[in-house]
Amino acid sequence: MRLVVAGATGVVGRHVVAQAAAAGHDVVPLSRSTGQDVVTGAGLAAAMAGADAVIDVTNVVTTSTRTAVGSFRRATTNLLAAEQTASVPHHVALSIVGIDGETSGYYAGKVEQERLVAAGPLPWTLLRATQFHEFAAQLVQRTSVGPFVVVPAMRTATVAAAEVAGALVTLAAGPPRGRATDLAGPEEAEVADLVRRYLTATGQRRRVLRVPIPGAAGRRLREGVLVPGPGADRGRQTFDEWLEQAPALS
Repeated sequence: MRLVVAGATGVVGRHVVAQAAAAGHDVVPLSRSTGQDVVTGAGLAAAMAGADAVIDVTNVVTTSTRTAVGSFRRATTNLLAAEQTASVPHHVALSIVGIDGETSGYYAGKVEQERLVAAGPLPWTLLRATQFHEFAAQLVQRTSVGPFVVVPAMRTATVAAAEVAGALVTLAAGPPRGRATDLAGPEEAEVADLVRRYLTATGQRRRVLRVPIPGAAGRRLREGVLVPGPGADRGRQTFDEWLEQAPALS
C-alpha cells in the first residue's frame, strides 16, 4: 500500500514511517524540506497521488487555545482537501483519550481536529491514545524554571510511541473504522511521579512541583479523565522499561 504520513518527523511520526516501510508499504513522508506544508497546503495534492491512506500525526507545541485550534484546523482542512482531490480512500488520525468536551488549550485543538475528520468528505479512522512515555521528558524540557519542574496534577497511563505507531499502520492498512478502540499503556500513574522517575534516571537534580489546574478541567485531570475505561487496548512496554533508554534522551 502507498501510505502518506503527515507529521513524519515527530515523536510518533518517525516510528510510523519506519514501521510502515518495514511492513513493505510504499511510504511518502510529508515535509517542508520536500515541498509539502500542511499549514499552507503547498505541495499536498501532488504528494497524495496514488495514496491508499493518509496517516495524520501532525502536532503543535502550545498551550494557547487560539493557536491550537487554528493550527489543527488549518492542517486538517488542507489535508482533507488534498486527499479529496486525489481520491484518497482513507484518512487515519491520532487523537487523545478523554478529551470530550474540552474547550481550552491544546486539547481544544484536538477536539476541533476530530470534529473536522468526522464531518469531512472522506472515510476515516480515529485512534485515541494516552500520553506517550516521552511526555515526562517533554515536561522537563518545557516547564522547567530554574531548579524546578512545574507539572500539572493529573493521572494518565502513558504508552510507547512505537506501539501507537504500530496501531496506526495496522489501521491504515485496513478498512475505515470510525472511532477505533482507545490505546493506553499498561500502568496508571501520577504524571508528577513519572517526571521524578525520569529525572532520577537521567541524573538531573530538579524538584518537581505538582500544581493542580483550577476549575472543572483540572479536577477531571486529577480524577483520571485521561485514563481510558476497561475496554481500551493496552500496550506492553512499561514506563520503567522505556526509562532504560532515557539517558540517551536527556
